Amino acid sequence: MANEDIEVLVVGAGQAGVAMSEHLSDNGVPHLVLERDRIAERWRTMRWDSLVANGPAWHDRFPGLEFQDVDADAFATKDQVAAYFEAYAEKIAAPIRTGVEVTSVTRNEGRPGFRVETSDGVIDARFVVAATGPFQKPVYPPIVPDGAVRRQLHSSEYRNPDQLPEGNVLVVGTGSSGVQIADELQRSGRQVYLSVGPHDRPPRSYRGRDFCWWLGVLGLWDLETPAAGAEHVTIAVSGARGGHTVDFRTLEAGGIQLVGMTDRFDAGTLTFREDLAENIARGDASYLALLDAADQYVARNGIDLPEEPSARNLGPIPSAATTPVLSVDLAEAGITTVIWATGFATDYGWLKVDALDENGRPAHRRGVSTEPGVYFVGLPWLSRRGSSFIWGVWHDAKHVAGHIATQRSYAAYDRQARG
Repeated sequence: MANEDIEVLVVGAGQAGVAMSEHLSDNGVPHLVLERDRIAERWRTMRWDSLVANGPAWHDRFPGLEFQDVDADAFATKDQVAAYFEAYAEKIAAPIRTGVEVTSVTRNEGRPGFRVETSDGVIDARFVVAATGPFQKPVYPPIVPDGAVRRQLHSSEYRNPDQLPEGNVLVVGTGSSGVQIADELQRSGRQVYLSVGPHDRPPRSYRGRDFCWWLGVLGLWDLETPAAGAEHVTIAVSGARGGHTVDFRTLEAGGIQLVGMTDRFDAGTLTFREDLAENIARGDASYLALLDAADQYVARNGIDLPEEPSARNLGPIPSAATTPVLSVDLAEAGITTVIWATGFATDYGWLKVDALDENGRPAHRRGVSTEPGVYFVGLPWLSRRGSSFIWGVWHDAKHVAGHIATQRSYAAYDRQARG
């Protein structure tokens, strides 16, 4: 069977792949999107049942389509988000082929483009866009050995409290996933231990505006590089139950036992670092810094927004930070499950070209890789702070599609010049 010829092959039909398809079409670039599962599969099957988007519907969307069944200030469920991307793909007539996995991409010898091996045959592509996103390979540190508790799982495997064996739970990680899962489990009647690491803690809303709006008007979504030492700092924010500010004081008051970062395991006992007070204080500082910046913006621009002095009344630091629990015997504490909300790594084993650094991470500038003709989209900090968010992906894809269109114009001139 002859190879299929494609000008641009986009790998992945999540939010990044759908955005790429729209902008490639707008530039008149022929392309094909391959997806090994379904459109927006990770929203369907790598999220817990009660998950909602962390940004309101007016913000967490593409410019060309509003959510039809979600109030603008509400938070879409994971199923509504998946349905949104399906509807968007249909709206733009995206050429998506599902159920096809890309297994290998290698550069052609003596001619432009790439040989792409898939589960459905071989494709010759002039350009390849890796739009597989940041949530590829669940990662957690090998601290607790197998068999030490009845079950260990990554947050991407968690669905609901009924899924877990009876007993108490340790949740490791305090990004959006960790704090929401811990809160849900505590509300279900379990005793939860929450291992708190470094984090930013923005207000869900302040002076009548969601924090997504504040980051926008303050120019913080457009930061091109994270602050030194903050490359892997998570954001503790929640859209659950209508949206609320995450506060570890409130979590402690609800019965959650806060502990520092999980450090080591020995003879049935987990030891935690003495950094709980420091991590909470830094989170509080990030919270107050945003309030300060928002107040300055209001005063500077003469905007009529209601004052909210109560937002600064944080109260005393959680008691767990002043008298920390530094170790827990898992059996004595009745902990039968450990949930690792510790993020993901990328997995580009299929991309066998010079587009990765020595650690296997994408080597690129604004999505344009070190391998000519290969591009990335959908990654955190691809071009700015907002790059891995839905709206940020759309803007990054526009830039990448424009770069591809420019390269095609050079190739067209060369062909014309050669006669």
